[in-house]
Amino acid sequence: MEQAIIHIENLKRNFTVGSETVRALKGVSFDVKEGEFLTIMGASGSGKTTMLNILGCLDRPTDGKYLLDNVSIASLSKNELARLRNHKIGFVFQSFNLLPRTSALENVELPLLYNSKISSKERKSRAIAALEAVGLADRMGHTPNQLSGGQQQRVAIARALVNDPVMLLADEATGNLDSKTSYEILALFQELNQKGKTIVFVTHEPDIASLSKRTITLRDGHIIKDIIIDNPKSAKWYLENLPVNDDEI
Repeated sequence: MEQAIIHIENLKRNFTVGSETVRALKGVSFDVKEGEFLTIMGASGSGKTTMLNILGCLDRPTDGKYLLDNVSIASLSKNELARLRNHKIGFVFQSFNLLPRTSALENVELPLLYNSKISSKERKSRAIAALEAVGLADRMGHTPNQLSGGQQQRVAIARALVNDPVMLLADEATGNLDSKTSYEILALFQELNQKGKTIVFVTHEPDIASLSKRTITLRDGHIIKDIIIDNPKSAKWYLENLPVNDDEI
């Protein structure tokens, strides 16, 4: 039986704004099993960003239960949460968040600098392997301004992979990319998922959701849909069938 990497039970998150209480999440429950590719969708105000912050251990729920790899985040101190984030979660952001004057290899090495048990030799070896896994073996010495947007996002994905996290958490990871590059990045996520990596992809785009194995839709702090997709579409198929745009060549 597949293990639940994420267990969310009756999760609530309230915020105090002046004299009012805003209920961003109103009793949300779901599991994410090992090896799933889940998208979380929702319009502005749906609770999607709040859910993202809780999943990423950047925020705590007001009430309810969140277990990540069988660890309850409610019981952890700030330092313990930071260690959990570094070892269990690989983050991929819309804006890449790469250091501008640092090579691709050095950017990918960064998460390993916080682990004193890893030697500089092993750190470099693991970073090289992560960049090779995302198809950037020939771009390791390049700085972000020498890379295209898609290549920068590949570096960000390699950086997220380098600690071998239990989950990749992507926040609108194709939001700054053109259609062709978006499908290239989604094809990479599908490939990683096929190799067993658990992926939670937060998006507002239905086209991206159609490429995942399951989609949860949030509205006004509630889950209104939780749909399993038996045969998700292939991003590579979209790439092969995109109309040629001279501006993108």
